[in-house]
Amino acid sequence: MKGYEPVMSFGEDVAQMYRDVQRGDEMAAVAFLEQLAGPGPALELAIGTGRIALPLAARGIRVDGVDISPAMVDQLRTKPGGDQLSVTIGDFADVPVPGTYHLIFVVWNTLFNLLTQEDQVRCFENVAAHLTDDGSFVVEALVPAFLYRLRNHQHVDAEVIAVDEVRLDVLCHDAATQMLEESHVSLSRAGVRLHPVVQRYAWPSELDLMARIAGLRLKGRWGGWDREPFTSSSSAHVSVYGR
Repeated sequence: MKGYEPVMSFGEDVAQMYRDVQRGDEMAAVAFLEQLAGPGPALELAIGTGRIALPLAARGIRVDGVDISPAMVDQLRTKPGGDQLSVTIGDFADVPVPGTYHLIFVVWNTLFNLLTQEDQVRCFENVAAHLTDDGSFVVEALVPAFLYRLRNHQHVDAEVIAVDEVRLDVLCHDAATQMLEESHVSLSRAGVRLHPVVQRYAWPSELDLMARIAGLRLKGRWGGWDREPFTSSSSAHVSVYGR
């Protein structure tokens, strides 16, 4: 997508929209992560508005964060407990924080916001440098098999149809580069709003190789936060890496 920069996807309007968004899996995700966090501390890459970090911190675990978007962190700060978390503004591939962590995690396909394989590998390497010897790196991501069922490698889906607004999801898929170029388009009396998102997806096996390059190994993989088995029909995975 010509002229695209990742921070464009997380401006003021998007941050306000995401402030209170819930997926319904928060309790399961926090319970899963709490078991791995042990005494802590934990670090969330792309902490956003704190959907996972805040309830995890509420369980007594120190949670730090990294995020590229000041607007998202501003929304985090407005929530109860949000002003108590240490958050570094920066590229999460750099893991730009001091010290080590017993748990580092990245959720909701966010690893794919790193748009090259080199940046994704660099993220794994920097995570390994900040992980305790017995620590865990958790990645939640989609399994991209559904993309090959797209007609002409693209789709347009109606997300919302209301009397005063229509919201569309417009996506193009490049299988050769593993790139997804997407925009959420809002049409209303107020005009047209575009929310672009670009991602470079990776299959679970590719993530495993990235981990090996970084000196980590796959310790477990499930089809979701409830530890359901990961199978050929799983649409997502939760993978745990360690030394």
